Formats: sequence, structure tokens, C-alpha cells
Amino acid sequence: MNFQYRIIMKIFIVLIVLSTIVASFNYYFSLNNIQKQIKTQSLPLSLDNIYTVIQKNIVEPSLVSSMMANDTFVHDWLNKSTKNDISIVKYLNSIQKKYNMYNTFLVNNKTKKYYTQAGFVEVISNKNKNNLWYFDFIKSKNKYEINIDLNNKLSNSLIMFINYKIYDSKNNFLGVTGVALKTEYINKMLMNFRKKYGFKVTFFNKNGDVVLYEKTFNKHANLDTDKLLKNYKDKIISKTTNSIEIKYNGKNYFINTKYIPELDLYLIVEAQLNSYNKNLINMFYFNLLISLFIISFIAYVLYKIIKINNTKLEYLAYNDVLTDLYNRRHFEKELSDIILNNKRIKQDFCILFLDIDNFKDVNDKHGHDIGDDVLRIIADILKQSLRQTDIIARWGGEEIIVVFTNTTIVNAKKLSENIRIKIQNDTDLFKLLNSKITASFGLTQFKDDDCNDSIVKRADEAMYLSKTSGKNKITII
Repeated sequence: MNFQYRIIMKIFIVLIVLSTIVASFNYYFSLNNIQKQIKTQSLPLSLDNIYTVIQKNIVEPSLVSSMMANDTFVHDWLNKSTKNDISIVKYLNSIQKKYNMYNTFLVNNKTKKYYTQAGFVEVISNKNKNNLWYFDFIKSKNKYEINIDLNNKLSNSLIMFINYKIYDSKNNFLGVTGVALKTEYINKMLMNFRKKYGFKVTFFNKNGDVVLYEKTFNKHANLDTDKLLKNYKDKIISKTTNSIEIKYNGKNYFINTKYIPELDLYLIVEAQLNSYNKNLINMFYFNLLISLFIISFIAYVLYKIIKINNTKLEYLAYNDVLTDLYNRRHFEKELSDIILNNKRIKQDFCILFLDIDNFKDVNDKHGHDIGDDVLRIIADILKQSLRQTDIIARWGGEEIIVVFTNTTIVNAKKLSENIRIKIQNDTDLFKLLNSKITASFGLTQFKDDDCNDSIVKRADEAMYLSKTSGKNKITII
């Protein structure tokens, strides 16, 4: 039986190995698939999505700035050089509220006065470094520009300025106007990309300075101080789109770059593969654990099935199914053990051979089912009449054999006679057959030179003599 359990263990080990191989293959396949997807799809699409979002948020403010620069009211006010600042402030205030801008502004080139929707701010000067944007802009050939800068007078956070030059109908330069937007939407967008895709997004200017980034990360101020990116500055500060693979401190990074002409900024989207690996490793162990649980359950079910079948087989190997007595094969084994043991410890024991009289007539007259009931009742009588140390077995057909352990022939005869009388007077047997039933008994005692065959043969001969005598008594040899 142990062989069957070893088979289960071998099957269990094989299934564990196969599950591990399948889970490992799935892990590496998924890892390669994710890496390929990140490189060829996710990162490029993220770049395009960010670019689309930025363009969407710039289009309306750009149109508003352009409209302000071409507004005849603005032209008239600047040409008149009026000292009435209230009208332009009201104008800027109405635009700011109408289009929900963070700030609207105008600079009169003649007076160099700087106005917002809140009123007059200052007179700008090229000696003030915070005003250099204006003088740089009017020197440029561009009619408009987009700047992301810090203006302490407006806010402590970065602000996006969309500046437009103002020209009258004769193409005379009158000043600069435009709108300002807070860049908080960009930070929210970057945070969303990290939460949704696990990417880090950063904007650099042409000097490699970090301009925009998600505020939850402590970024380096410049590419030159970023240990991960400093060796790739030329590829990042480039107007061509690039894909970069970096291995740093045992971690793998995929980085895509894109130039944003509207902002004159350089965008990178960074993916750290190890974070995806961690999820895959967790999934690998989870799948392995599930497989182990299923395999263990299957092994347990197989074990229980085999155990139940083994119990049945063991029962069939030792017992007679009909009478629930030992079968002939097991009796012979038990008898051999008793004989061997008797050579060490001398004890008397006897064998009784019992044969039901006229049993063929019972089957022929009442049927085999009744005959089976007769055998079961007689087996129960024997079980109730004998000790637990005695051995009872169905020898074959209607023959039953008994070993009286540690019993003299005199006591064995008394026990056998008691059994004979019980069988003969049993009411259940009488009701079943409507007549009494008898049995022939042969009894013998163990001798020192006996073996299995000799003592059984002697008991069988004694039973035969009892049957042929017709006296319904116990015969002893």
C-alpha cells in the first residue's frame, strides 16, 4: 500500500514542478510583453496624450491673447496715450472674468506701464531682471510667445504667459498684451499619468533646467545634477523624438523624449520597469500559491480515495464479505503465526471444523438468498459465543473453521457443544426455514509436530466422521 502513496507523492512533485515551470514561463512572457508594450505603445502614446492636453489648454488662451492684441479699443487707448487707466483695467478685468483666466495684462510700450485686471502694477525697466522678458520679446521676430515663468507679484507657483505684440493699422508697435494661466492643471495631469500608467513626466528648458514636474517627486534642478539622466542630455534637449533605455543601480528605465514647440520645452516620460516587475513577481507567487493549493487539494483527494480503496481491499483481503468472518487465506496466515508462536510459548489450542448439514437442500428449496442468511446467522452465533482471542473463518461454502486459543480439548469440546446447541435451537433460523438446522463438528488438538495442513486435515476428517455418523455430535480426533 505504501507504493500507492509514493506514487501520489511523485505525482505531487511532478505537478509542482510543472506548475512552477508554467508560472515562470508566464512571468517571463508577461514581462517581455509589458516591456515591449511600454516601449512601442504606452510611452509614445503618453507623449502624444500629454502634448494633446497641453495644446488643448493653450488654444483658447492663445485665441484670447490674439483677440486682445487686435482689439480696436486697445489700439485706440494706446494711441491716445490717455492717463485714464481705469478703462483699460476694466477691459482687462472683463476679459479675465469672461474667459476665466488666471491673469490678464497689458504693457504700454510708450509709457512702459504694466497693467493687470487688478490695476496698475509697475513701470517696467530693462534694469529690472524680472522685466527682461519684455525687452527680449520685442527684439524677437515672433508676434507671440509662450513663457513659463515665476512672477512673484502674481503667485509663488509657475505661471504660463501667452504674450502677443500689439500693432496698429499702420504696423506701429504699441505694446504687449496677453493672458496668464496657472500650471496646476499640468501637475494634475502628470499625477494622473503616474497613477494610471506608473510614468514620471518632466519638462526641461533648453538649458536643461527642470521647469515642470509632478510636485510629489523631488526632482533635480538641472540635468547636469541628475545622475540618471545627465549622460543623455544631448538626446533629451533635442528637437527630435528619442527613445532611451537606461540601466542604473540594478534598475531598468525606458525614457521617451519630445520637443514641445508651443512651450519651447523638452518633455520626457520615464518608466521604471522594476515597479512593473514587482507586480508580476507578486502575480507569479500568487499563481504559484493557487497552483500549490489546487495540487495539494487534488493530492489530498487522491490520498483519501486510495485510503478508502485500500481499506476496502484490506477488508476483502482478510474477510469474507458475506459473513464478515476471516477468509481462508487470512486464517491460514493466522494459524501459521499461532503455530510458530507455540514453539516458543507452549500453549494448548484446538481447531473446530464446522459444516452445515444439508445446506444444498436449503439452497435448492429456499433459494440462495435464504442460504446466505443462514450463513450470516450462524456466523453471528459463533461471534457471540467465542472470545475475541479466538479466530473464526469461513473455510469455503458452508464450512466454518475456528481456532480456540489457549484452550484444552476438554474446554474446546464444551464450547463447541454450546455452539452446536445454539445453532440447533436458534429461533431466527427456525423462522427462516420453518425447521431446525444442524451442523457437523470436527474437533482436534494441536500436536508438537503439526503444521497448518496436518491439523486442518485432522479437523476436517473429524468433521467428516461426525457427518457420516449421523449422530449430530462432536467428533474428536
